[in-house]
Amino acid sequence: MATRFSHTAIVARDADLLAAFYIDVLGCELSGPPRDLFGAALEQGMGLPGAHVRGVHLRLPGYGDSGGPVLEIFALDTTVPSPYDVNRLGLMHVAFAVDDIRATYERLLACGGTAQGSIAEVAVAGVGTAEFVYCRDPEGNLLELQGWR
Repeated sequence: MATRFSHTAIVARDADLLAAFYIDVLGCELSGPPRDLFGAALEQGMGLPGAHVRGVHLRLPGYGDSGGPVLEIFALDTTVPSPYDVNRLGLMHVAFAVDDIRATYERLLACGGTAQGSIAEVAVAGVGTAEFVYCRDPEGNLLELQGWR
């Protein structure tokens, strides 16, 4: 089998509330049953003694009923705090292409998300013009909303 992208995972304080945010604001849909995973195999694979994860997979918008990548939102029994600055090394953000950036941004703010920046426009040579904004979900994870023309 060829390699293909599978999912992006977010560790949440409250997986149910965070999943509801991604469903309500960005149109994600539940994919499969809720997960409640624990045991020796999970501990071994994660390299985390006592690992126990609970949460859901969300089908990302624009990929139909199956086959596309998912957003995995899990809560773990034990977590450690981690600052998530826009310029830190590592995973930066999860981006969503939207039809109406202003309406989506307003919905995001109304549903508990917060602003990181403000809506801006940038010309990308050979690609087009992007309208974009960095913002955060209710748990502080960095998102980008974008639209191209």
